[in-house]
Amino acid sequence: MYQGQSVFTQLTDLLPRRAFLNAIDRYDARKRVRGFSCADQLLCMVFAQVTGRSSLRETVLCLNALGASRYHCGIRGRIARSTLADVNERRDHRIFMDTAMAMIHADLLTLPQDPDLQQFTSRLYAIDSTTIDLCLRLFPWALFRRRKAGIKAHTILDLKTGIPVFLRVSNANMHDIWFLDQLVYQPGAFYIVDKGYIDFERLHRVHAASAFFVTRRKKRMKFCVVERLPVAPGTGVVSDRLIRLRGVKSRTAYPDLLRLIRYVDPKTGKRFFFITNNRTLDPATIAMLYRKRWRIELFFKWVKQHLHIKAFFGTSPNAVKSQVWIAVIVFMLTVRLKHRHHLRQDLNQVLQILSVTILQKEPVFQVFSGKSAGKTNGDDRNQLSLFEM
Repeated sequence: MYQGQSVFTQLTDLLPRRAFLNAIDRYDARKRVRGFSCADQLLCMVFAQVTGRSSLRETVLCLNALGASRYHCGIRGRIARSTLADVNERRDHRIFMDTAMAMIHADLLTLPQDPDLQQFTSRLYAIDSTTIDLCLRLFPWALFRRRKAGIKAHTILDLKTGIPVFLRVSNANMHDIWFLDQLVYQPGAFYIVDKGYIDFERLHRVHAASAFFVTRRKKRMKFCVVERLPVAPGTGVVSDRLIRLRGVKSRTAYPDLLRLIRYVDPKTGKRFFFITNNRTLDPATIAMLYRKRWRIELFFKWVKQHLHIKAFFGTSPNAVKSQVWIAVIVFMLTVRLKHRHHLRQDLNQVLQILSVTILQKEPVFQVFSGKSAGKTNGDDRNQLSLFEM
């Protein structure tokens, strides 16, 4: 019989210990709330995310019911609802932000890449945001509309690996294009955005930084054609042109040439107009890059469906941001577990299996292979059948 670590301990062993301790020292977190360490807080919140607890009261009830198993999971402090609520409210959320970013930067070099994008030596990023609705009475600081509250999670996703490389939580009334003002663009990198991010002055900053962007054209964009480029037949590309903006404001905001590609999807027959400042890639590759932007939409859908970032355990801005960043940590833990143990299940299945086997003392590869260490071959002849007549 296996007498080693539980599945929960094997999962949390994937956390970057040194980066977590450095973040605790950086933000002086040991002096804020005594008797309940940062590690206890993180482990309790990871347990709540993995097992699908919907409230703080439910999380504390389940953790206290574990008894001695809680100690073996690494949780040393005495758990009370008020204590966990206090640390979520007072401890700096940047502790968990730095921990998640340390995991992300380490995994960018080790995770498998999308086969369609391995030809690119430069970074490929998708930028988008998702809105999370909140109750206005409980979250008055997140006023969004007259009778509604909400926050936005502005995200940059690495398209090659499918993991977020940057995330910022703001009020839902912050426009998406304002997020572009806070970015430092990497020369040679590609930034794929939708039409909501079209602001030619900001897009020209991307061009001035020697980076590239790909987006879709707005219907009323005024331009003149400077040059028509040749198009290969059978690729879905109808036209490829170099254009110059002719709008009153747009021609001043973006004085350089742009590339306009008209593309028809062979499967659906839908027409797309892409604009980019890159002149070297073939137009079919530009269309493929924009199609890969859908991965960030799938990431938002997965996080909202399988992690708890809709029902928050605290009402302060710090508690909300802490829970969002801990959700990112759980996402990265799931990705790491799948990659390091070469699990054949997808991320959804991995998380579902973890939720019901979190306290089992079995090696992870046995849990996900379906071969329990405690099973024996053949029937036990001394065991009576329940339905034997």
